Amino acid sequence: MAHVILGLSGGVDSAVCAALLKRAGHTVTGLYLENGVSDTGARDAAAVAETLGVALDVLDIRSDLEQKVCAPFEAAYRAGRTPNPCILCNPTVKFKALLAHADRLGADYIATGHYARTKDGGLYKGHPSNDQSYMLCRLTREQVQRLLLPLGAFEKTQVRAMAADFGIPVAKKPDSMEICFIPDKDYTGWMARRAPLPGPGDFVLHGEVVGRHDGICHYTVGQRRPGLINDRKVYISRIDAKTNTIQLDYWDALFHTEVAAEQFNWLIDPPAGDLRASVRVRHPKWENPPCTARIDGDLVRITCDEPVRAPAPGQSAVLYDNDRVLGGGFIV
Repeated sequence: MAHVILGLSGGVDSAVCAALLKRAGHTVTGLYLENGVSDTGARDAAAVAETLGVALDVLDIRSDLEQKVCAPFEAAYRAGRTPNPCILCNPTVKFKALLAHADRLGADYIATGHYARTKDGGLYKGHPSNDQSYMLCRLTREQVQRLLLPLGAFEKTQVRAMAADFGIPVAKKPDSMEICFIPDKDYTGWMARRAPLPGPGDFVLHGEVVGRHDGICHYTVGQRRPGLINDRKVYISRIDAKTNTIQLDYWDALFHTEVAAEQFNWLIDPPAGDLRASVRVRHPKWENPPCTARIDGDLVRITCDEPVRAPAPGQSAVLYDNDRVLGGGFIV
């Protein structure tokens, strides 16, 4: 069988991956990516490796994480965008490190605990209840070709049950829902410790100043802003870092059929003309309308058959052909 380098984080998902890969007859080497935030993950990864009898290597990724994820994430927020740091990290830090370690050890494949699937060099959605394919849209084609995703067909409840059956020590460990380098979820506090935040500015509705905000880094497109207009609900429709203003609008104005994405990463050969697909503009799974996409210079322009709610600059627009991920780019 194959030698697999597994991203072993100390969580239940990657632990069950290790057990499933071993059960399939593979030789597994765990790789713990040290980000310097907490030692809990390292201890749990070591305990899992010892319990399952797999080797464990540790790689310090703090420098790459700062340069390729933390600094761009902060810069985007300060510019009024809403970046997703996991989408930044996966191709440039996490999977890059796994693939480089596989090459150093002469391993055949890499693996992670993401809920998605790979087949014949393609990336596909995982089980609908916990699909994470959106988060992997910027992987390179080489990374996908060498990637195993053992959890793609399972629900989280099934993975929890398998963890207990395998006797994995982290079987009851809570899911990690926060950004790894901001474990307390306080984005603005984290940014403020790095540099002063932008100051207060105006809320503007259809050209009229209707209130004051306490800094653009506290907001994102699509949020409701209560207490500003008495008779109707208003929402953030645009954040303008240059003027330090936040534009507001009513619910209906949040919906758009036209979305443009830059720095598009194709997991198929780029189409020569119009491409029929479906699109997702944020991680939640309920919004995935059919669309037509076409390359227009440095952008991919996406026309949706049905409007999507509040496509936020900095988030990703990800194209699908049924369950297959075709690629993704950053909304502008």
